[in-house]
Amino acid sequence: MRIKIFSTPHAAARSLAHEVARALEDNPRLVLGLPTGRTPVPLYRELAALSQARRADFSRAATFNLDEFAGLTGDDPGSYRAFMQRHLFDHINLPARRIHFLNGAARDEGAECARYERAIARAGGIDLVILGLGANGHIGFNEPADALVAATHRTTLSAATRRANVVLFRAEQARPLHDAHRGREVPRHALSMGMATILHARRIVLLATGGAKARCVDRTVNGPLTSRLPASFLQLHRDVEIWLDRAAAVFIQP
Repeated sequence: MRIKIFSTPHAAARSLAHEVARALEDNPRLVLGLPTGRTPVPLYRELAALSQARRADFSRAATFNLDEFAGLTGDDPGSYRAFMQRHLFDHINLPARRIHFLNGAARDEGAECARYERAIARAGGIDLVILGLGANGHIGFNEPADALVAATHRTTLSAATRRANVVLFRAEQARPLHDAHRGREVPRHALSMGMATILHARRIVLLATGGAKARCVDRTVNGPLTSRLPASFLQLHRDVEIWLDRAAAVFIQP
């Protein structure tokens, strides 16, 4: 694992945005795997600014998001699809047909997960996947468990993960929308890329910021490989980088 430590979350986000822009310049058809959550929001803000300044060209790129809440359509304000639209897709020159997302409202979730795997394969695989890090060590929605699922699958969200998503989920609902949508809880299930799907990406960047992630970062980098900390499986990848701010890196030896 190659570790990069930045002074602030904003510095990490800005640097990673420029790294993505360089990757797009090298390969205009770059296939990106993208996360949701609070951590990547500054990154998406920086990518939007680069795109609007014509310093990052997404016109021939493709994206695959890591996960989606089960039971939610893409136009639901609490969905991750709506989150991505608001924070990134509305602000970059990425054609809608090149945006790939799991359909959380699919009637046959198994078929939907299989469809997503085929779509990734048809795109030639993921060139660069950017990951966030859950406080319990999950990446995507691969939760700590006795065993991890390799391919895209339906998963039950832990109480900790649902709590971590309350702010984002309710913040999206707070925008003008029909009263029937208000006051819901974070869904208990989701669809997520599996660990093997993530590890098949050619390059991985894990972005983690804030002191609350510090212990988990330490276990990810220095701890044993265990399904109880899914992020530890990143140790198996040949091209993985850990991008941290100082607060998240306090237990990492320089």
